[in-house]
Amino acid sequence: MFAKTLLPALLAIASVASAQTQTQTATPRQPPALTERVHYGANAAAGHTFMHDGVSLYYEVYGSGQPLLLIHGNGGSIGEMSAQIAYFRRHYKVIAMDSRDQGRSGDSPGEITYEAMADDLAALLDHLKTPKVDVLGWSDGGIEALLLGIRHPEKVGKIASMAANLDPEGAHPEAIALIQSMQTSMPAAKKDTPTGKRDLKMFNLMLKQPQIKPEALEAITAPTLVLASDHDLISDEHTLLIYHHLPNSQLCIFPNATHMIPYDNPPLFDTTVDRFLRTPFVKKDRVKDAMTSYEALKSSTTR
Repeated sequence: MFAKTLLPALLAIASVASAQTQTQTATPRQPPALTERVHYGANAAAGHTFMHDGVSLYYEVYGSGQPLLLIHGNGGSIGEMSAQIAYFRRHYKVIAMDSRDQGRSGDSPGEITYEAMADDLAALLDHLKTPKVDVLGWSDGGIEALLLGIRHPEKVGKIASMAANLDPEGAHPEAIALIQSMQTSMPAAKKDTPTGKRDLKMFNLMLKQPQIKPEALEAITAPTLVLASDHDLISDEHTLLIYHHLPNSQLCIFPNATHMIPYDNPPLFDTTVDRFLRTPFVKKDRVKDAMTSYEALKSSTTR
């Protein structure tokens, strides 16, 4: 739901948190050499455009292997997932696109919808003639990842959805108040500029959408990792609502972290997602599997 449109407030906080995180963890950011050489999101060597629904859409492709579609957050761009691109391109064919009305992609007439953005992504996969892909979405990208599973299930292998919401009420009230404040405080002179028009469209999107019924998630058969942080902008209860309505789901809550963990701590975030993507999905039975492990534990301690 949230990303660049809450900047600069969120990024100012995130920059401090990132510095603290890097001093606290023994694992360095991954991999610094790639992120220094490549300007993701503005790389002429990897950048392309195609047309869908009358909109010019900008995308970049890196690496080889199992296709992995990365989806950025509200008001963002490919560049905001640079750490993820740099990490995953080593083992995956990474596909990333600027959503309509954002980044280097063109503007669309009228109100933007999450469904339209999900359909743009499906059209990109058709354009690239890509087989079934795994999907990683952050914030608004997490919403679009879930909608791909609902609207285009034949294109999706596994889904990792970070900090998604099904409706605006899924966000914390303080987050909604911040968006409303940013919307109403925008200077009149900016509202008629291209940047201002885009920002207003993104604010309206977050305040009115999505409107996904929890029951709609039950149609997603793809193994899905639901991710959030314990201090996320999405409420804990809402994240659990999403998790419980997905038939083949796993849950990950990052401790002492915020909505910005893909930026604050890429090593932790990326390796968590990578482990899910690489590990064959097995649906656990909470009693049977626990007892199997318990019996093994008892056996090992009584020898």
